[in-house]
Amino acid sequence: MKKIVFGIVIAVALFSVSCAKNVQVSITSVEDLDGKRIGCQAGTTGELYVEENIANATLKSFKTGMDAALDLKNGAIDAIILDELPAKEIVKRNADLAILDIQFATEEYAIAVKKGNAALLDSINKTISAMKADGTYEQLVNAFMPVDGNIIVPDEIETNGDIIKMGTNAAFPPFEYMEGATPIGFDVTMSQMIARDYGKKLQIVDMAFDGLIAALQSNAIDFIAAGMTATDERRKNVDFSEPYYSSNQVIIVRK
Repeated sequence: MKKIVFGIVIAVALFSVSCAKNVQVSITSVEDLDGKRIGCQAGTTGELYVEENIANATLKSFKTGMDAALDLKNGAIDAIILDELPAKEIVKRNADLAILDIQFATEEYAIAVKKGNAALLDSINKTISAMKADGTYEQLVNAFMPVDGNIIVPDEIETNGDIIKMGTNAAFPPFEYMEGATPIGFDVTMSQMIARDYGKKLQIVDMAFDGLIAALQSNAIDFIAAGMTATDERRKNVDFSEPYYSSNQVIIVRK
């Protein structure tokens, strides 16, 4: 009898765990995030938004948005807050996830350089301005953010001279991501243009997003191109270029 009872207890416990994982949490607005378990990429403005604006939330940080998606799929978190374009890429790869039809917290991406590096900053701003003036910027947007979804990666731009190191986190498509062993993306091609115009040879250093500013300050890298938002808090530690892309935060949930 004891064995039978013990077996029943185990079965009930397993059933309860299974049910808990499949509980559907109703989230249709930012307000519904109150008290929920929210995943964000570590060091991002999405993470900061949760900390400052969502009451009683349990924040869980991940190295990449895709890591957060895995926890969302298995019920370990209730939602993800992430930049719009990387979020779309995650949902495209995971049919059981969806993006809520709301947008909030508009922000602007910029290139970061070490405080006081005026020469590099001036050159970067000139490159961004030239790209926008001659149509190169629009071509780059159409290549990596096409309406039909068919990305066409431009040919690599040759760079020469002394090494200049671009720090990034290559897990943020379409801005920077890996194709095999090669980092590609909007920021990668733009950084090739930046290095070329500055008379340097580009070297890409892939690392965790939340370690990029420290790497810049310690001279491990020369600039950051990583879909990084130019916030007032970050401006205390780095200098930012002119903005090159406007984005929105979005919410990913289970269907």
